[in-house]
Amino acid sequence: MRNHKKTLLILLLMVPVVPLSAQAPSTTDLNAIQQIKDEGFNHSQVMDIMSYLTDVYGPRLTNSPNIKQAADWTMGKMKEWQLANVHLEQWPFGRGWSNERFSLQVISPRPFPLIAYAKAWTPGTNGAVTGEGVRAPIQKAEDIEQYRGKLKGKFVLTAQQPEIPSRAEAQFHRFTDPELVEESTQPVPAAREAADERRARFIAQRELNQKIQKFLVEEGVAAWLEPSPGDDGTVFVSAGGGRDPKDPPAPPRVAVASENYGRLARMLEKKVSVTLQADIQNKFYEDDLNSFNIIGEIPGSDKAKADEIVMVGAHFDSWHSGTGATDNGAGSGVMLEAMRILKATGVRLRRTVRIGLWTGEEQGLLGSRAYVKQHFADWEPDTPTTEKIKVLPEQAKLDAYYNVDNGSGKIRGIYLQGNEAVAPLFSQWMEPFHNLGMTTPTIRNTGGTDHLSFDAVGLPGFQFVQDPLDYDTRTHHSNMDVYERIQEPDMKQMAVIVASFVYLTANRDEMVPRKPLQKTRPKRTSPF
Repeated sequence: MRNHKKTLLILLLMVPVVPLSAQAPSTTDLNAIQQIKDEGFNHSQVMDIMSYLTDVYGPRLTNSPNIKQAADWTMGKMKEWQLANVHLEQWPFGRGWSNERFSLQVISPRPFPLIAYAKAWTPGTNGAVTGEGVRAPIQKAEDIEQYRGKLKGKFVLTAQQPEIPSRAEAQFHRFTDPELVEESTQPVPAAREAADERRARFIAQRELNQKIQKFLVEEGVAAWLEPSPGDDGTVFVSAGGGRDPKDPPAPPRVAVASENYGRLARMLEKKVSVTLQADIQNKFYEDDLNSFNIIGEIPGSDKAKADEIVMVGAHFDSWHSGTGATDNGAGSGVMLEAMRILKATGVRLRRTVRIGLWTGEEQGLLGSRAYVKQHFADWEPDTPTTEKIKVLPEQAKLDAYYNVDNGSGKIRGIYLQGNEAVAPLFSQWMEPFHNLGMTTPTIRNTGGTDHLSFDAVGLPGFQFVQDPLDYDTRTHHSNMDVYERIQEPDMKQMAVIVASFVYLTANRDEMVPRKPLQKTRPKRTSPF
């Protein structure tokens, strides 16, 4: 009981003093929010949307046939809901890819199937191939030469046998009150040296992998088998080749469940002869090297403000081993449902509300970056060491952008991205949702998703704080990213909160406060 009282006191103390100018929700606003809650909780379509995106259309790798078909269905739903200006906006990406057939198994000394997946943008095997398994541990470039001329037609394991961690805690988690208190605090930046070291290790490993890949192509291996960092049969899978037709060729690359990889590695270390068979059919699509973003709108009702835009968005693409449910069918489903709720309730929206569903996020926020560059602003070289921002007229008309991309855990707060001026406003807007668990504004920045494309050019771009659930431990980029991992009550809560924040933003007299616009900055390899 003492700990509970202490936590309650801390939560009370962290509630900010809010000036009247923050414009708390009025009685009219609260009535509209109640309409939104009723529609979102009692007439929800979010799980039906999710099932179509994941079960029917499956994984949505950028520029694959699946994502194009899912986009056609999505635009059809938006038109059915009578959204306006529904269209695709294209941007240059590269070739598409899909896996059409996959099997991998050991056939001797004792047959057993392997839990494994082809890596994206890698070739297949041109039919069933059979060959020996070979351990070729390559920890540095100098190790390559000892295997030259010995690997043709082999299934090659170059990585060390993975360690399986002991589990002392559940992998599914919701934020506790003390954790939310901690999340709300201003973080102190970590030592720069540590970040530089991590980046150096990443670059070194990437360069080594490129050398190994070139060597294995020259050798003519049957396949390159690589362990997944997951366990319990969870396989994390991303790319193994390039989307640019001019990129260096790759061998067939396969991510293997760590337990299966470990068994193979231990058998080979004991000099046991292992024979494997694979049948991998992958397809490349080079007829159209453009990808797209999906756009739709609800026009504003106030002639004086209808040219101002409130945006919601999420990335529509996914990796291919699961069905892209939590990453990021959940975000796309929530944003589509929020737009449906706003249209179905008919609540007044003074400003225009626009949805953007991005592709190419998994390759580096490419779709949202292309959209921001086309409509709002971009960075261009200024001096040999700096770059300056080029602002377009539409930049002044974007009020705020809201993003969801951290799985299907319910919203617990919102990241302010260092925007101190917006804290009082969002604190008041969250009050009607305290009973739904949304209590925590945090000044912190969160990275890795599409709101950064907006924030990078001085626009108010926000991502919500969500319960982590099993997103990082089990579903993110894995074969377990499927419909069954979606939490229906959480999805309804998210859609209601997003729709309400959009409603409040669209009807406020003033636009959401912005951070001071940075006109120049040191030259970067990435704008984020």
